[in-house]
Amino acid sequence: MFTLQGLQQQLGPCMNSSAWIVGLSGGLDSMVLLDALVQLRDQLILPPLSAMHIHHGLSAEADAWVAFCEQECAKRGVELYVERVQLAPGASIEEAARSARYQAFAVHLPAGATLLLAHHRDDQLETLLFRMMRGTGLRGLAGMPAQRQLAAGQLLRPLLPWRRRDLELWAREHGLAWIEDPANRDPRFARTALRHQLLPALRDGWPQAEEGLLRLAGHAGEANELLDERAAEDLSATSKPLNDVWLRHWPSLDMDALSALSPARQRNLLRYWLAAQGALLPASRRLDEWLGQLAAATDSQPQIDLGEYRLYRSSGRLWFVRTDWPSAGVPQACTQSAVQLLAGGNGLLHLALASASAGPWHIRYRQGGEHICLPGRGKQSLKHLFQQAQIPVWLRPCIPLLYCADELVSVAGRWNAEPAVTGDEQSGFTVSWEPVSD
Repeated sequence: MFTLQGLQQQLGPCMNSSAWIVGLSGGLDSMVLLDALVQLRDQLILPPLSAMHIHHGLSAEADAWVAFCEQECAKRGVELYVERVQLAPGASIEEAARSARYQAFAVHLPAGATLLLAHHRDDQLETLLFRMMRGTGLRGLAGMPAQRQLAAGQLLRPLLPWRRRDLELWAREHGLAWIEDPANRDPRFARTALRHQLLPALRDGWPQAEEGLLRLAGHAGEANELLDERAAEDLSATSKPLNDVWLRHWPSLDMDALSALSPARQRNLLRYWLAAQGALLPASRRLDEWLGQLAAATDSQPQIDLGEYRLYRSSGRLWFVRTDWPSAGVPQACTQSAVQLLAGGNGLLHLALASASAGPWHIRYRQGGEHICLPGRGKQSLKHLFQQAQIPVWLRPCIPLLYCADELVSVAGRWNAEPAVTGDEQSGFTVSWEPVSD
């Protein structure tokens, strides 16, 4: 039986969070969770409570669901955030919607906050059966974790001990309203068949199978803890912090250290590392394909798409980069000394000009073939400088170049031209660049 006391016990790991955010679809499960949390809020001192609804745009009723969630939250004095997402092409509708949903949660979860999701025991069983039929690995056999890191916060599933019928009993006793999503009975979706055909047949024919599956998940979870401990050791050996002010913003792995691991440890490390970045984990087959690409000739620069993220191999490292990071900057004029937010989300440029009259001054970006005259080194090509400094290929088009008239005088402050290049002894400058990756 679902009770407030039982829920309070499940919430123990997040009582010190900076905030609680309920993933609110408006369905039975999330409405029970929201209502129960509001009741607890009235009895206890809890972290600030809000809710987030993800608008996938898949149903003609999606706007009505937003209105329903807004109404129910307003009745309870809970602030609601609505996030509209677009589904990535190529994947199944179910997978694309799930990917977009978790990516939205990760992006908007504040530091130290907890995302509370309403998955229950029946959802866990469906997940286990679904993954087993797809040939999941050990991590998949552990099912959905009750608690895990998500971006700068954490994710908690406090309803996992209860079956759906327990939640429905609570909802009816407390007069709750909820949404019935037609997709939950759509035979086109694999989970629908699991929920309405396979799982009932399993319970009827093998009553002990349910407990057996959950025990299996527990054993797999213990094994995964051991794998995570090894992955943490491997991560420490392959992800030494970079001191470079341009490069320290992006998570990366040393390719030589990664390649020295056995294939099994490489796969284990990549899964662990990607999960820590908030990326959805790939299927085993896809992961093997990636490792094959990464093991290709060292002069190649493969990139791997992960929805809102990409993996790049460049300059001896494997980089994790958001896809909305600019692939190239946007040129702009500089009329005065300033701290400028560069166009296109390309970071911050700290610029001080001794004389604006020496210009005109412009920020431009690499087109190819650029050279700069460096003190004591003469004329140098940007390509050669980037290669020497091991600047990854994907970052080079984003690095702001300061021009005085048509002369390149600074590469974001790292390489500055001879003072005489501007033709004015009073036309000195200082410049530095801070990339922004999040």
